[in-house]
Amino acid sequence: MRLGAIVLQSQPWTDARSTWQQVEHSGFDVGYVADHLTHSTMAGQWWADGWTTLAAAAQVTARLQLGTLVASAAVRNPAALARAAATLHDLSNGRFVLGLGAGTATDSVADRGVALTAGQLAGRYAEVVEALRALWAGASTYQGSHVATDGVVVAALPDHLAPPPLLLAAHGPRGYDLVARHADGWSTYGGPAATRLAGDDLWAALAGQLRSVEQACAGHDRDPAELRRSVLLGYGPDRPLADAATYAASVARARDIGFDEVVVYWPNGAPGDRFWADPAVVADGVARARHEV
Repeated sequence: MRLGAIVLQSQPWTDARSTWQQVEHSGFDVGYVADHLTHSTMAGQWWADGWTTLAAAAQVTARLQLGTLVASAAVRNPAALARAAATLHDLSNGRFVLGLGAGTATDSVADRGVALTAGQLAGRYAEVVEALRALWAGASTYQGSHVATDGVVVAALPDHLAPPPLLLAAHGPRGYDLVARHADGWSTYGGPAATRLAGDDLWAALAGQLRSVEQACAGHDRDPAELRRSVLLGYGPDRPLADAATYAASVARARDIGFDEVVVYWPNGAPGDRFWADPAVVADGVARARHEV
């Protein structure tokens, strides 16, 4: 079972440096950052660029996988995204995980003043994913929905590294199909409806999503066991870090329904804040989960 933490990049690097080292020392397998230009949960806070933060984190950690949860297809150009991901993969000596999602309308407004519809976001997402795969397979340039195969290569990988794992966020049929066709892994927090769910209701929704991904894989003759299956807990009312026992039980329940990665929020803010948890509980919870799961 892989254990992960998402570190919301609201600290200046003078503080964040030790945070990333603490994530690694606490026993997590992977540390993620977010990739929003704007988000209601971080209103009014310093918000560092996630990609640059990961480049710095790669230099102060040794074992921890590092990834985006998730990069935004709404604001990322495929060629630039492919090159940035390849560079982080090199900087981290093969530890980078490219989590990618459709992004949000608010990000597209912040980026270029245009609110994309849900259908437009989904269409762009599929286009970006397909372009990434083509670029890493050797295509040299990307324009619109066309990937050219001549000219100067813009997204080559270092000779000693394969492409980073592609972890795709999906919460509906179009996304599940994209996962089945192109992903190395699937990421979910349960989807928008799950932000109001906790306890058995949340786990039932997650189990239903997992079955949908398995069905999509079957439609493409793909073994779903090949997929990294990652769940982010704690975005809605559920509080997996209330205490060490609750965290270990959450990890066990995720494993039992078919996930092989559990991600939680690294403590952010102050006691009583939405994403706060006692750092001692986090460390004890990881140790307990390792022992029990």
